[in-house]
Amino acid sequence: MLIKNIHSLDELHMDFSVDIIFRQRWTDKRLKFNHSTVRILELDQKMIERIWVPDSFFPQEKRAEIHDVTVPNRLLHIYRNGTVFYSMRIEMTLSCAMALQNYPLDRQVCPVSIESYSYTRENIDFYWERHNPVLIPSISLPQFTMPDTVKTSACSTEYGEVGDFACLLLELQFDRNTGYYIAQIFIPSILIVILSWVSFWVDIDAIPARVSLGVLTVLTMTTQSSGARSALPRVSYIKAIDVWMAVCLTFVFMALLEFAYINVVSRRNSKPIRTASQCDKALNKGTSPSPMMPILRHIDFIKRARRVDKVARVVFPLIFFLFNIGFWVFYLSINTDNKF
Repeated sequence: MLIKNIHSLDELHMDFSVDIIFRQRWTDKRLKFNHSTVRILELDQKMIERIWVPDSFFPQEKRAEIHDVTVPNRLLHIYRNGTVFYSMRIEMTLSCAMALQNYPLDRQVCPVSIESYSYTRENIDFYWERHNPVLIPSISLPQFTMPDTVKTSACSTEYGEVGDFACLLLELQFDRNTGYYIAQIFIPSILIVILSWVSFWVDIDAIPARVSLGVLTVLTMTTQSSGARSALPRVSYIKAIDVWMAVCLTFVFMALLEFAYINVVSRRNSKPIRTASQCDKALNKGTSPSPMMPILRHIDFIKRARRVDKVARVVFPLIFFLFNIGFWVFYLSINTDNKF
């Protein structure tokens, strides 16, 4: 088998398109011939239809077609000893059950199996070529890289009473390139989280500035999260991108809640005692009606609110930094095989 090109790998529909030259070789003793000058018989398209060929098919195939420009891309050679070499160029869209737990730091393995449709193993069996059974030239994919070698093996498929059928298995590995996602998702989301921390340095009396900054970062983070997951299927498990976006959204939302908290704290006892009823209540409680006491309390609450801001300047970046270490180590080193 020669893989000429791989067009795309679609996570939403969980399939990929491939252009291959599918080659088969078998021996048919009925086709033996003895000629002194002719070593190989090269058959045209009309004669190919009269020769028996294996009923091979691809179980993962969704759509497929044999190229016919300018003529049907099929080739059949017959050797003197009855060996038949059959080749055709096929373009297929194959399904691939992807595991997206580590997306976009994932590695996908797509199996491609070849089976016999109507002949059981008693009548026909498949074997890979001993040397280089699958050839893959340098293929350039926009989001993936492929290793130079692929894994091939034999498999067995049994359909109950129908019987046991011959099967060959090819595993194509796709390693996702993370450069695009780092530039378009991770770095912008990190900058948005850092931008939400600017409110910790803004004065607590600048309410419009802090509210606008907090709401803006929350809405921006929500929009980016929706865009990053729009091209993914609705799977039931949690993906790496879900964890990242959820944590980043939590950080910007907590920064907004932090301002709401210090705003409430700073406004306690902000109004001095000015009316006669307030003075009577203060005298009944045994306190002085002096307006300085609530003012001093108000100043104390403002200091407490500013102290919360100073703590947040250290705690938020520290926790986010520790999260980054755990996130990258877990998905790049520990959970490479989707064990969790």
